[in-house]
Amino acid sequence: MKKRLRKLAGKYKFIEWVLIMPYRSYGTHSHLYIKGRVLDNEPLKIAKDPSFFRTLKNTYKRFDTFEIPNAPIELVLSEKIDRFSKTDDEGYFLFDDFIEENLTEYADEEGWVDFELYYHGPKGEKTKVLEHPFKGKFLIPDSEAEFGVISDIDDTILHTGVTSFLKLRLLKNSLLTNAYKRIPLKGAPEFYQKLHLGRSGKNKNPIFYLSNSPWNLYEYLKLFLDHNHFPKGPILLRKFKTPFDRPLKPEKPHKQREIHNILETYPEMKFILIGDSGEHDASIYTEMAEQYPNSILAIYLRSVTHKKQMQKITGLIENFKTTPVLMVESSEEAVAHARENGFIK
Repeated sequence: MKKRLRKLAGKYKFIEWVLIMPYRSYGTHSHLYIKGRVLDNEPLKIAKDPSFFRTLKNTYKRFDTFEIPNAPIELVLSEKIDRFSKTDDEGYFLFDDFIEENLTEYADEEGWVDFELYYHGPKGEKTKVLEHPFKGKFLIPDSEAEFGVISDIDDTILHTGVTSFLKLRLLKNSLLTNAYKRIPLKGAPEFYQKLHLGRSGKNKNPIFYLSNSPWNLYEYLKLFLDHNHFPKGPILLRKFKTPFDRPLKPEKPHKQREIHNILETYPEMKFILIGDSGEHDASIYTEMAEQYPNSILAIYLRSVTHKKQMQKITGLIENFKTTPVLMVESSEEAVAHARENGFIK
């Protein structure tokens, strides 16, 4: 708050902190695709058993961000792979390059590639660069992967209450509940681990996590996934929109765009799509299956307690023949179907 007041008064002249937040992303043996953000903020301190006041304070700080625009960022992957980018007006950066080197040579056994990020922007004498260098990872799915999984987060693996009246339960769960206390939907971590293992049991199948939540909640959702032992995978969120934001031209909604990018990046890979019946996953997933009929193995939709929405979804999937669509009440039903169809052991 003090920083905000100093900035409004014109007394905030120097960058106090440099925090680079690389997001878990994905690529191929020749395509580097890394997103992140640069902020003039201290890192959040998330405790396992915080007070309500501390939780409220962290929620405020997630959205009270001070972006560092036009900041030069250097990415180093090896002595031969060194790239530069700049942040946009909101502090976001993107490395989207095709590389002559074979990037799989730098991947671990599950396909994760480590990289380092360096800040080369303006600093004052008292500026604190929180890490040197900042470190991140991106995923290159193994060539032996049997299939990939693209999964929604909200009300698919994490109960949010997105269909609640005025979304009040969504606001309470997402903003006022500590990440350590959020409980995954029953059986979800075990089901995703089975999908990650696949038939071979080799931990080769990539999992992509997708949400309409803003990037401000990235660390929160990453902590939830890791703490509850979901397979590590790219996390794809979106920029925070305000009532004053107006896109320059019409664009595909966030989920369609991200799924399209994944399917185009891995044209030879088959995918399982997992979502819920609460918002628009059914229409989005069936639309993508029609566009990519040879890429989608199955669609799983977790049922939600919303009568009107369930009637609408049931009517949609009953007439859909392109890809198997299964409405499930529990993870056990999805596991049984996946096992019957040879996706898992």
